[in-house]
Amino acid sequence: MQASLLLTFAFAAALLGGLLVRFWLSLRQARHVAAHRAQVPPAFSASVSLAAHQKAADYTLAKSRLGLLETAFGAAVLLGWTLLGGLDALNGALLGALGPGLVQQLALLAAFALIGGLLDLPFSLYQTFVLEERFGFNRMTPRLWVSDMLKGLVVGAAIGLPIAALILWLMGAAGSLWWLWAWGAWVAFNLLLLVIYPSFIAPLFNRFKPLEDETLRERVGALMQRCGFAAKGLFVMDGSRRSAHGNAYFTGFGASKRVVFFDTLLAKLSPGEVEAVLAHELGHFKLRHITRRMLGLFAMSLAGFALLGWVSAQPWFYFGLGVRPNVPGPNDALALLLFVMVVPVFGFFVSPLFARISRRHEFEADAFAAAHANGRELGTALLKLHEDNASTLTPDPVFVSFYYSHPPAAQRLARLGFEGTA
Repeated sequence: MQASLLLTFAFAAALLGGLLVRFWLSLRQARHVAAHRAQVPPAFSASVSLAAHQKAADYTLAKSRLGLLETAFGAAVLLGWTLLGGLDALNGALLGALGPGLVQQLALLAAFALIGGLLDLPFSLYQTFVLEERFGFNRMTPRLWVSDMLKGLVVGAAIGLPIAALILWLMGAAGSLWWLWAWGAWVAFNLLLLVIYPSFIAPLFNRFKPLEDETLRERVGALMQRCGFAAKGLFVMDGSRRSAHGNAYFTGFGASKRVVFFDTLLAKLSPGEVEAVLAHELGHFKLRHITRRMLGLFAMSLAGFALLGWVSAQPWFYFGLGVRPNVPGPNDALALLLFVMVVPVFGFFVSPLFARISRRHEFEADAFAAAHANGRELGTALLKLHEDNASTLTPDPVFVSFYYSHPPAAQRLARLGFEGTA
């Protein structure tokens, strides 16, 4: 069998297999959540109301239905771009208009991203203004939504086009080891983003102000001192402009590290609970979860660039995915796009491994928080966040093992020894 035909069959089988597995998992989740909707799990009966439990179940079911539609639509779009000739047609049209060269390749990347964004628009609008609105989470106005979209386009172009141009240039000018140079450029670019994001990019979308609560500042400062962690500042972000969901996170790299609290989080949690949540996030840093994830990502990206360096020189790679290579002319943008589309199709089947590692890290960070703050207040904070974010307390175990990056609430609280949990 020709290599191109073999790739076609392998890609089609992986796409169909992944689609069937996703549907099976989503249906399992929906059935499991619906079957447990009528009663709060006994472990939570004293702390979670039936109304809150049912809201979480209904929210989960609504998201599951939307997810099934998005999954089917995404698979159809991917098939359209590849085996049905969409990318080949777009490339041919731009070749006819611009001729071969770097400009045409950048135009191909930009056009692909723009078309993909337009295809995703209906789902984004429905998610924000219908689903999130129905359950009381949306605070986004149409004007703010449009503003965010336009800012995202400008920032994406300002950041994405230069790095894309650099990688395309390296692919054509750096010889057979171009992939190694391109990987180095990609790593440097990501590290640079970690430095500049907190101060220059994030403020384009949200307002950040120093944490004003002096009691909480002292409490958080004492926690960070106990844990040996230094940050550039403590900030409150106006997350309530867009959503009622709450969160807290660290951002930045090196001297640019900062702690960010959503204003919605501070409104829902007590100072002790905020301290416990922050201790959990500190645990990820002190236990080197962030460093290990970053190094793992860089190692996988190195393998990915090496693989791209090989397949981009193979004609069967293009023909097998429904694209005719440019003759004459560079095929670097085509190779990049095909690779980015195809790798997730095959990578889907190993995603449970990474989800399991992430869940283990969450347990470890919980234990760190319980040791450096108050474990019971971490438990009450988790309960409040699960209720306020309408996270179901009764997920399907198989769905959890495949998708969840965080353990279910019952498992986390049980590990913490939180009273009244199973």
